[in-house]
Amino acid sequence: MGKYVLDTVAVGPLQANCHILGCGVKRCAAVIDPGGDAGLIAGRLDALGLVPVCIIDTHAHPDHTAANAELVKKYRVPLMIHEADAPLLAQAGLMRALIGFFFPASPEPDRLLRDGDTIPIGRLTLRVIHTPGHSPGGICLFCVPGEKEAPILMSGDTIFEGSVGRTDLPGGSHEELIESLRRKIMTLPANTMIFCGHGPATTLAHERAHNPFLQG
Repeated sequence: MGKYVLDTVAVGPLQANCHILGCGVKRCAAVIDPGGDAGLIAGRLDALGLVPVCIIDTHAHPDHTAANAELVKKYRVPLMIHEADAPLLAQAGLMRALIGFFFPASPEPDRLLRDGDTIPIGRLTLRVIHTPGHSPGGICLFCVPGEKEAPILMSGDTIFEGSVGRTDLPGGSHEELIESLRRKIMTLPANTMIFCGHGPATTLAHERAHNPFLQG
């Protein structure tokens, strides 16, 4: 294995991207946005030879949290989410109704995250970037694997290839989302690889040039 391992699997009825980011040296991993199909995620961890040390939700919408309960029970690892989105986990029924699919409820988080917090994953370090707009406590996770490797951003539903997250759900704000992108995402290195909450991966350089929400 190299310095890091990154595997993405689309899960649940809305095909949210669950990212497994692992340390290739310590063979441990963070499971980011397990939105369903817990068995599939566990199978990928086994195939990669990685042991999870935490589960991180980039936000509380149930298409990103539906496998929280099964994975917490199976691996007995801490569940983390930004403090501003933690209350939404307790409103899973409302969110399920708004999104239109049934999702299992999530347990309460073990750690409440804040902007600038760091999360060690073996020899890797994830930095929490609070990016409200899609939800009050939406976050991105930034990692620099090594001096010669491109930075990594797990963007949740903050930014997608050519688009941004919806802002019409409770707590959403288009103005806040655009401000988050301009102040906190656009300032990252241009070669940052972006792994989104839905759809394909992209780069910050590509989004700066082509994403209509980042123009002007």
